[in-house]
Amino acid sequence: MLIKSLHHAAFRCQDARATVDFYTRILGLKFIHAMGEDHVPSTGQYSPHIHIFFQMEDGSCIAFFECPRDEGEPSGRDPRTPGWIQHFAFRVKDTQTLLQAKANLEAEGVQVIGPTNHDDFLLSIYFFDPSGHRLELSVHTSTPEMDATFEAEAPKVLELWEKTHDWSQRHLLWGSQDGYDRTSR
Repeated sequence: MLIKSLHHAAFRCQDARATVDFYTRILGLKFIHAMGEDHVPSTGQYSPHIHIFFQMEDGSCIAFFECPRDEGEPSGRDPRTPGWIQHFAFRVKDTQTLLQAKANLEAEGVQVIGPTNHDDFLLSIYFFDPSGHRLELSVHTSTPEMDATFEAEAPKVLELWEKTHDWSQRHLLWGSQDGYDRTSR
């Protein structure tokens, strides 16, 4: 396979110092690199910026750019996309860790949504970083057998979506007249 792992995903931040504080102190990530340029190395465009990287346990990173002279949304979010769509989702060890993280975030004054069960596949909590990026901490809750079922169903779910763009007809996938019911299969 060409792709071995995620090196980093990068977004804009409003304040590099506040971002470093949040991701290291609140989320416990390792601040591993910071670099700055007056010109974008790949395009040559003048845009003074700092590029900061935070490493997770598996070696993958999340990175941010503070670009004070560039216009647009200060967080870098697409203003036409609903706020719940663009987010970073981080995996945690287990449900106990997720619930402890929720308590710790709330103790820091961070407003937390959840836990939310996603199709018995993930259990997640949601909150925002100082730049307004939506973050998700999640634990994978499905069994290997459930994962195999989900993988087998994925093409059928996509096909139904392409045909209807309406989940009120999801009974067509599993034959249940009352909708999406995994327990009846």
